[in-house]
Amino acid sequence: MLDEMEIVVRLLAAALFGGVIGFERERLSWAGLRTHMLVCVGAALFMIVSTEGFADALQQPHASFDPSRVAAQVASGIGFLGAGAILMRRGVVRGLTTAASLWAVAALGLAVGGGLYGAASAATLIMLFILLALKPLERRYLERRGTRLLQLRGPQASLCYDNVTARLGGRAKYIRQYIVTPSDKARDHGDATIVLAGAGARESAEILARLQALPGVRQIDGREP
Repeated sequence: MLDEMEIVVRLLAAALFGGVIGFERERLSWAGLRTHMLVCVGAALFMIVSTEGFADALQQPHASFDPSRVAAQVASGIGFLGAGAILMRRGVVRGLTTAASLWAVAALGLAVGGGLYGAASAATLIMLFILLALKPLERRYLERRGTRLLQLRGPQASLCYDNVTARLGGRAKYIRQYIVTPSDKARDHGDATIVLAGAGARESAEILARLQALPGVRQIDGREP
C-alpha cells in the first residue's frame, strides 16, 4: 500500500507534467493549461485507485482484479475530450494537435499514477520536442516535396472553410490540408494553415491573392509579427 505522502507526490507530479504540455498548447488553442493538468491528474488518480483502492476487497476469499482494465478505460474514455477539441465551430476546423496532446497527457497521468516517473519525464520531453521543434522541420519537408504552405491571419468569419473554397472556386482543388487555430492576439480572429499540393508558383500566387482579398485577411510567416 502507498502512504498518503506518495499519493500526493504522484498527483502533484501529474499536475506538473500535464501543465508543461498544457502551457505550450495554451499559446495556440482554447484547450490549454488547466485542461491538460486536469486530464493528467485525473488519469493519475484513476491509476492510483485501480492499484490501491481495492486492497480491502482483495482480502476476501477468491477475490482478484486486473488494474490494467482501468488504464484501458482511460485510454478509450479520453476520446470524448478529443472529439470536443476538434469540433467545427463557425465553420472553422481546429484542435487536431490539441486532441492528440490531451490523449497523450492522459497516458502521462497513468504513468505517474503507476509510479513510472522516468517514463513520464521522458515522454514529457518527447512531447515538447514534437510540439515545438518538429513544426519548422515539417514545413521544410513540405516545401521540398513541392508542397506549398500558406499561413494567414484574419477574422474567423473570413477564414471559414466554406467561405475560402467559394472564393477560390476551381483553385480549391489544390487544398490538401486546412487548419485554423484561434488567435491569442484578437478575439474572433484565427490563424489559418493551408497546405497546397500540385499548385505551381503561378497558381499559388493567385490563390494567395484571392485569399488576401478576403476582409481583414493577411499573410503571416508562422511567427508573431
